[in-house]
Amino acid sequence: MKTFNKCKFCILFLLILPYILIFGSCAPLQIVQVHVINRLPDGMTMTLHCQSHETDLGQSILEVGEEVVWSFRVNYWGTTLFFCDVQWDGNGFIWYHFNAYDATRDYRRCRTECWWVITQEEMLYGYNQETDSWEMLPFLNSV
Repeated sequence: MKTFNKCKFCILFLLILPYILIFGSCAPLQIVQVHVINRLPDGMTMTLHCQSHETDLGQSILEVGEEVVWSFRVNYWGTTLFFCDVQWDGNGFIWYHFNAYDATRDYRRCRTECWWVITQEEMLYGYNQETDSWEMLPFLNSV
């Protein structure tokens, strides 16, 4: 009987081990907070629209220095994705796109918080919690 219980434990452990190795300390259902900050020059306002496949956060207009913040739980499968479209004064009708949280990319990079800044150079910077540094990331295809 004890051998059977040990086997059940071993099988359970072998099923869970790959998940632990892949996701490290970022367990499913981890709460993550996302910040998107307007640091554009000369008082340029920024229009931001963020959503996931399940949740539309709506559109926000941010003055310089303002931010949008939201929180969510990473889903059990590790497939959570929040994406944003952004436009600012002076760039016409061009919308730029970026993934504010992509579980496959951010499970270590943004364990508890994702910080995004759109800067005076009209560039996108994201904070990496794992390396404790800011990284310049490209906008994805504009929409």
